[in-house]
Amino acid sequence: MHLSDILFHLGEDRSKYFNAVAPPIIQSSNFAFDSIDQFRSMLQHEMESHIYTRGNNPTVEILRKKISALEKAEDTLVFSSGSAAISMALLSQIQSGDHVICVSSPYTWTKLILQDYLPRFGVSHTFVDAREVTEIEACIQDNSKVLFLESPNSMTFELQDLSACAKLAKQHGLITMIDNSYSSPIYQNPIEHGIDLVIHSGTKYLNGHSDVVMGTVSGKKEHIERIFHAEYMTLGAIISPNDAALAIRGLRTLELRLQRSHESALKIAEQLDQHPKVKQVLHPFLPSFPQHALALRQMRGAGGLFSIHLDIERIEQAEAFVHALKHFTMAVSWGGHESLVLPTAAFYKIKGRDNSPLPFTLVRLYIGLEDPDWLLEDLLQALEKMG
Repeated sequence: MHLSDILFHLGEDRSKYFNAVAPPIIQSSNFAFDSIDQFRSMLQHEMESHIYTRGNNPTVEILRKKISALEKAEDTLVFSSGSAAISMALLSQIQSGDHVICVSSPYTWTKLILQDYLPRFGVSHTFVDAREVTEIEACIQDNSKVLFLESPNSMTFELQDLSACAKLAKQHGLITMIDNSYSSPIYQNPIEHGIDLVIHSGTKYLNGHSDVVMGTVSGKKEHIERIFHAEYMTLGAIISPNDAALAIRGLRTLELRLQRSHESALKIAEQLDQHPKVKQVLHPFLPSFPQHALALRQMRGAGGLFSIHLDIERIEQAEAFVHALKHFTMAVSWGGHESLVLPTAAFYKIKGRDNSPLPFTLVRLYIGLEDPDWLLEDLLQALEKMG
């Protein structure tokens, strides 16, 4: 199916909704039945029927169809956050006594559910440097059930060879999952490499306007139905119809936003890579990136997110750099129209908390939709003010 058809037309049966060009927001929590036989039939096919919005809602259903097509999946569920999507995907595949293998530097909430929550229920884990598939293989145990990937991750951007990981997992009967938020389905389709479940923090690129929190899980029908009938319906971490409509709106410009961010970020990263006050630039599409060849092989682009290591000795210099920026907003997340800065230095000196394991020299940048030359000028002047 053509990308334009997915973004602008798929799932939008306008004849059902007064020929409205924009999909309507079906805000109803409840749906009525004409007969007991109809009610029974819908209960038998609840995932495709409209009974109660905690299960399926017409507006959310349009969004599900679009994301499924984007990820080349059979079906998708949409959740109220990326962390909910990650948690329920994991819970759907494990039970007490099982073991999960996960990349060593995942999204914070992925790490916390594996490290702090699941051990309470007898589920163990191993964090592994998954840049080499042999390292993953060495961690496989008799009770291993899930291999959780994040390629690239969202701070230092290590990749995994997705095809090799999928092949290894199938040999050992593991379910593979990946957080694909960094690349988006525009730039990477893990299912084509054999990955079972693809997860997104849809808050980022999919919605793209910094006004919706959501998550998605895509995969084969059997896996999605398993999540729907257990974790999804039971725990109830659903997205509202209004938020689903905002996300559908966001998808209209997904391709254009990703292209703009990718081109601008790469242009800026190339310039910073030559700057004497920048020790290292971490961007998968730079030739200096250690896994550059793998990035080119399995990704079509890199979006707007990359990190730099400042050539500094004191944390105050990192703080001075960030405070000197005029056109970047200091915030978490990414994927909207606005350019962002996230300094690791912010995770130091917090009372009652350990310092970040990442060095204070690391600063993550998200390049949004502004003029890249305007942003680069701001970064260059801030570098001169580090001291």
